[in-house]
Amino acid sequence: MDNFAILYENLLKFQWQDIVMILLGCLLIFLAIKKEMEPSLLLPMGLGTILVNIPGSTALIGPIQELYNAGIANELFPLLLFIGIGAMIDFGPLLTNPKLMLFGAAAQFGIFFTLAMASIFFPEAKDAASIAIIGAADGPTSIAVANTLGSNYVGAITVAAYSYMALVPVIQPPVIKALTTKKERMIRMPYEQKSVSKTTRIMFPIIITVVASAIVPDATALIGFLMFGNLIRECGVLDSLSDTAQNVLANLITIFLGISVAFNMVADKFLRVDTLLIMGLGLIAFIVDTAGGVLFAKLINVFSKKKINPMIGAAGISAFPMSGRIVHKMGLAEDPQNHLLMHSIGVNVSGQIASVIAGGIILSMFGG
Repeated sequence: MDNFAILYENLLKFQWQDIVMILLGCLLIFLAIKKEMEPSLLLPMGLGTILVNIPGSTALIGPIQELYNAGIANELFPLLLFIGIGAMIDFGPLLTNPKLMLFGAAAQFGIFFTLAMASIFFPEAKDAASIAIIGAADGPTSIAVANTLGSNYVGAITVAAYSYMALVPVIQPPVIKALTTKKERMIRMPYEQKSVSKTTRIMFPIIITVVASAIVPDATALIGFLMFGNLIRECGVLDSLSDTAQNVLANLITIFLGISVAFNMVADKFLRVDTLLIMGLGLIAFIVDTAGGVLFAKLINVFSKKKINPMIGAAGISAFPMSGRIVHKMGLAEDPQNHLLMHSIGVNVSGQIASVIAGGIILSMFGG
């Protein structure tokens, strides 16, 4: 009988806010397992959300807070994750056609558009700027910028950034189709296979690090770790380290990242009107990013004799490699002989660089 009394007493401690957050954690786990949406991140994030919202879980929150302070508050986890991302990226398609960098830059328009909108609802510049960087479509950059600026909404920003990254296959196709005609989507772009020398592949991450850091000093850490990962991949003498960075390191850091982010997923911090606004603004950022890339490609076509399939502009967001694959699949759906993968991946990796630089610009504008 005493056990039932204790159980009843513990159940009375649950508030409706706790139950909502626990259900949110269950939803994240469902999306991770059933829909396979960023499972390596959403699964630990979902379980962490459940654990920290159980009344009386103070003893558990302590270790999670320590993990948060050790890995997120000082930006360690996002930076280490960039090493793994850099090791995964093949810049070959971009190096064979450097003008694809323009599309990566155009697809960052959503960041600055969302910054203007967020400023209306969030008077503190650090919060508006942190929310805007969701449009980078790059979870580590979003976390790094929000933490560096000291935003009050790190948890909501992280969830929005990674949730919409996972939902790219749902968000992008309707936007692309709304802005293009069938004729435009059927434009073929034959890929000219060009070899890229090993020297070029090695020099590229070094040059990008130096140039980007000189232009946007606040992006030095982000771009430096990303390019360091790529240098490990391309140098040819650290294959085992490259494999470790791509797999073990990236997966381990992602797990720690997901669990530690849950520290900010407690009900009193998360269940607010502000959070819903952040989710809405994040969605707008992704939509405007996609539209910006597509419309820029259409603008280029006005002045170019050699037409570009405007769908590749949408791959300029930093959701690598999902966005590039989506554009490729959409091209094949319109014309089974239209292979856009190399072009779209080239734009996609340029978006990875552009998003990091955009994050550095935001930090330089609001970090002082």
